[in-house]
Amino acid sequence: MLPKRLLTALALTLIGSTAAQAADEVVVYSSRIDELIKPVFDAYTAKTGVKVKFITDKEAPLMQRIKAEGENATADLLLTVDAGNLWQAEQMGILQPFTSPVVDANIPQQYRASSHAWTGLSLRARTIAYSTDRVKPGELTTYEALADKNWEGRLCLRTAKKVYNQSLTATMIEVHGAEKTEKILKGWVSNLSTDVFSDDVAVLEAINAGQCDVGIVNTYYYGRLHKQKPDLGVKLFWPNQADRGVHVNLSGIGLTKHAPHPEAAKALVEWMTTPEAQKIFADVNQEFPANPAVAPSEEVAAWGKFVADTLPVEVAGKRQAEAIRMMDRAGWN
Repeated sequence: MLPKRLLTALALTLIGSTAAQAADEVVVYSSRIDELIKPVFDAYTAKTGVKVKFITDKEAPLMQRIKAEGENATADLLLTVDAGNLWQAEQMGILQPFTSPVVDANIPQQYRASSHAWTGLSLRARTIAYSTDRVKPGELTTYEALADKNWEGRLCLRTAKKVYNQSLTATMIEVHGAEKTEKILKGWVSNLSTDVFSDDVAVLEAINAGQCDVGIVNTYYYGRLHKQKPDLGVKLFWPNQADRGVHVNLSGIGLTKHAPHPEAAKALVEWMTTPEAQKIFADVNQEFPANPAVAPSEEVAAWGKFVADTLPVEVAGKRQAEAIRMMDRAGWN
């Protein structure tokens, strides 16, 4: 039988070994699908030896799972799309703030939470798509102008239930106020050529098929469809270039409140904001890097340069509830 002192020493050694193993992995809950995140995580593992385990699902179930796990957390990080979702996660109390000079240096302030609860990793513009056969670019100016009578029966929109449209509406409320924004939304609804669609690809397909002439979509959906259909009769237009700029949102990441491996998780987040990681992540997702020092891929750059809205993206979350109520009043289902 081993002496008690030796048993204690062995136990402490085993505990230390387990802790060391745990520090060599990070667990990410992601609402982005496997093929859009695996390349960047594989690159991090190859560089550092730290394994990145990830679970994918829709954002709402993931956030509820983190909340339910509480102090028995599995996830170190939540990776999801849209500042509205990240803001909601923060309000649920499932994220914790952390400050990092690396993140602050790499990602502009407007793409980070003022509370330091999350940071953007890649950017997407929600912009106007138009038929190259039936619309001349000179006919287009702003999001707001799509409410004008000349677009009656020519507009396609995605459902108001999706956070992307909620965030666009939220930023419009911030800029124009409630009364003017609601009038614009009612104009959009009045100009619809058909019922709203469940996703942006369906909007693009409808424009291509002649069901409508213009729509509002996220840029990466256009990129994916154009890759499948190079002869797609749809192009992107950058609106509001004479005033507030194109609405830009993001995919981002936050440290969970009870992260089992907080230091390892922070190191991963910091690396994901560096040029090396930004290039991988943005290219795979057909998005714009959040780090302004990194150029977009050739394919994304081919869409052209634009002036982006400078509003802090967290406005999308702060005004989300107001936006949802307004969209409902406007008849946007």
